Amino acid sequence: MNHELRHSSRRSAKAPSVARHGRLKRHGTLQTLAKAAASVVAVALVSGSAVAAYAAWDLAGTAKPTVTLGNEALLDGVPDVGAMEGGVNLLVIGSDSRAGQGDGFGDPDEETAVLNDVNLLLHISEDHSHTSVVSFPRDMLVDVPQCTDPADPTGDPLWELYDVKINSVLEHGGMPCVVKTIEQLTGVSIPFAGVVQFMGAAAISEAVGGVEVCVAEPIEDEHTDLYLEAGTHELRGLPALQFLRTRYGVGDGSDLGRISNQQVFMSALTRKVQADGTLNDPVKLFSIAKAALANMQLSDSLMDPTRMVSIAKAVKDIDLANIAFIQYPTAYTDGWAALVPTESAETVNLALQNDTPVVFDPAAGETDFASVDPNAPPPTEGEEPVEGEEPVEGEVPAEGTPVPTPGVEALPSDVSGQTAADTRCSAGRSLDDQ
Repeated sequence: MNHELRHSSRRSAKAPSVARHGRLKRHGTLQTLAKAAASVVAVALVSGSAVAAYAAWDLAGTAKPTVTLGNEALLDGVPDVGAMEGGVNLLVIGSDSRAGQGDGFGDPDEETAVLNDVNLLLHISEDHSHTSVVSFPRDMLVDVPQCTDPADPTGDPLWELYDVKINSVLEHGGMPCVVKTIEQLTGVSIPFAGVVQFMGAAAISEAVGGVEVCVAEPIEDEHTDLYLEAGTHELRGLPALQFLRTRYGVGDGSDLGRISNQQVFMSALTRKVQADGTLNDPVKLFSIAKAALANMQLSDSLMDPTRMVSIAKAVKDIDLANIAFIQYPTAYTDGWAALVPTESAETVNLALQNDTPVVFDPAAGETDFASVDPNAPPPTEGEEPVEGEEPVEGEVPAEGTPVPTPGVEALPSDVSGQTAADTRCSAGRSLDDQ
């Protein structure tokens, strides 16, 4: 990769603000069986709540088959663990590494890059009333702070980088360097992180029994071999992975379109696990736990099962309308070779720093990307929608739409996304348009 490396002569960036995290309560020694069960349930709860959508998708490594032992009732006796006190920031990094991924994703000897093409920051509020999930486009230019060299941890640190694509940072300095880069960009501390590969999405979708998605126009993508007619589809396994990976088959064919398409899937998965009793089904929880463990490299801070349970309990009861999937606002550079954050990115940063819930501008259309609102009324013939138009007084908002109130951050119209309560459809793209 041809990145311009410049030894830092600039003043170091201001240290990011540190989010407060409650101290975990001490628990007595558990019986051996209870410990094992808690470990399973810990990962399962994280996966079975909204976090599964964020932690297990553009991934690769096939999950091992699960086995039903017939004694799942033993899980009913797992001691209770309280929800984590305070807020949580967790970064999920999706790597496109082909290493150990088998056939079907390219030759790992030829495609040797380790790119973090998916970067998702999960923020859980201090009072556990809302969650934001921010997607950072892979081609966005960022400054990278000094990082420990993974190949020589005790040696000199890696030099700072300037104006490099964010998806190059994982290969440059590993998971900790990606975390430090996002911390510097957003101004929040991130004590939890994990790296995942391609097939985790397939495994999770199988474990939950499939995810139903809406497709507005047919999706045709010969790059991922995904072909879906307009309508609703229950995706599991490889088709679910293809849906998450497709870029050329949705929206404008860009990575921004893919992010929007992934938000369609993540919101559908979140609704699925909240609606079908997944969190109360030991067999499903065991399957989800196996899938997550087989496809994730976790930070040391996530290896404690009681902590994972605590994080899961902090998010599992949040209303769907208060789970916001946000696409970090960017604009193309001259020549369309990369993206840079817009001024609106600071609004997103401040919402994260100040622990503020957000509401999307209704004028933030998705038509240039990869999802459409099937419930949105068409514009009156001969009239164009007015950007930023205020709602009529007394107008009832769509079901699941958060009502702006004091203390809620209204996002600018160039910040796109959706809540988990919004049912969006993927805007397909035919081969003729590619």
